[in-house]
Amino acid sequence: MPRRRRTALATACALAVLAAGCSSAAPEESPAPPTRTPPSASPASDVPRVDAPGPRNERLWSADVLVQWDQALPEKTVATIGRLRGVAHVERIGLGQVSVDGRVLTVAAVDPAAYRLFTRADVADLQEAWDRVAAGELALERRLATRIADEDGMVTLGAMKDAPVIHVGAHAPQVPTIDLVVNSAWAERIGMSVDNGLLISTGSVAPATIRKPLERLIGEHASVQMLDVASRLGLDPDAVLTAVPTGGTLSSLVGTFSYRVAGGSVVPDAGWVAQHIRTEQVPILGNVTCHKDLFPQLRAALLEVVTTGLADEINPDEFAGCYYPRFIANSTTLSNHAFGLALDVNVPGNLRGSVGEINRAVVDIFKKWGFAWGGDWRWTDPMHFELAEVRRPG
Repeated sequence: MPRRRRTALATACALAVLAAGCSSAAPEESPAPPTRTPPSASPASDVPRVDAPGPRNERLWSADVLVQWDQALPEKTVATIGRLRGVAHVERIGLGQVSVDGRVLTVAAVDPAAYRLFTRADVADLQEAWDRVAAGELALERRLATRIADEDGMVTLGAMKDAPVIHVGAHAPQVPTIDLVVNSAWAERIGMSVDNGLLISTGSVAPATIRKPLERLIGEHASVQMLDVASRLGLDPDAVLTAVPTGGTLSSLVGTFSYRVAGGSVVPDAGWVAQHIRTEQVPILGNVTCHKDLFPQLRAALLEVVTTGLADEINPDEFAGCYYPRFIANSTTLSNHAFGLALDVNVPGNLRGSVGEINRAVVDIFKKWGFAWGGDWRWTDPMHFELAEVRRPG
C-alpha cells in the first residue's frame, strides 16, 4: 500500500468511531455499539435526533474565538458581532458545564452541519462521525472517553440518578476548550441553552484584535476566549472564564461561576464567593469551608456516622478539604471542589485508581444523604464525595 494511502487510513481510523473499515492495528480504535441498553439510558426511539448533515459542501472556518454567556445571545448582539471588523464568520451554539466523574466538562449542543466547519479538515470530513452526532450520539476525544465512558461506551452526564446517558459515537478532536459535543436536540434533556455560545472565525486577522470590541459589546462577565492561545495552554489566561452548570444539583446551587486564572490557580469572582461559601462546624471534622448549601446534608451524614458508632472510621487529620478553587491536577479542567460541593476524607488509604479502604457503611450513609462516591467511577477516587442531589433533613 502506498505510504500516502496508509497515512490517510491511519488518520481516519484514529479520529472517528467507525463500525468497520479500520484494521485492529489502527492507533485509535472505535468502540462498538453497546450490546445492551443500560437501565438509565434512553430507549433508542427516545434519543434526541436532528437531520443528518449530508456530505460537506461548504468551506471550513478557523475556530479563533469562543464566547459564552449565561443566557441566550440576543439576535441583535450576534448580528453586531458579525459586522465587527476582523470577524469573518459566526456560528451560534449551546454551551454548558456538566460534572462527569468529578470533572467539570464543557458540553456543546450544536448543529452538526454548521459546527463541523470549525473543526480540522480531516475531522470535518469524517461523515459517519457527524451522522452519529445527528443521530443522538456523543463526540469527544478518545483519551477523555477512556476516562468517563463505561464498558458499553455510555457516558452519564451528571451524578443524579436520572442524569442523561449518551452513547459515544465518535472519537474526534473538537474545538479547543470544548470537551463533549451533542446535537442541539439534546439541550433540553441536559438542561442547557442552545444559543448562549458563539464560535467566531477571524480569518486572516489575529483573534486578539477583536477581544476589546467583543468585551465592550457583551459585558465584562461573559467569557471571551482566544482559541489560538487555548489550543496551546488549555485555556485563555487573559479571559474571564465562565462555567454555567447544566441541569440538576450543580445548576441550582452554583448558578454562573466566573473566574480568572492567576499563576495556575483558579480565582473565582469575589461576589460569587461571598454569596456561596461559608465556614461552619460539622461533626467529626470540626470547622470546614464549603458551599453553604452543602452543610445541611454534610451534617446529617456525619451525624448518622456518629450515631451508628462509625465515627472512628473517618480520621479528621486525613481530611483534605472541601472548598478548594482549583483545576484537576495536570489539567485545565475544574473540579467540583472549586464550587465547594465536594470533600476528600481518609486520603492516604483511598488514593485515585485504588479500591480504597474507606468503610463501605460510611459510603452508604453518604449516598443516603445525596452524595456521589468517587469509588464508583471508572477511574476511582475513593476519598472523594460530592453532592449529587439535594435532600434536606426532616
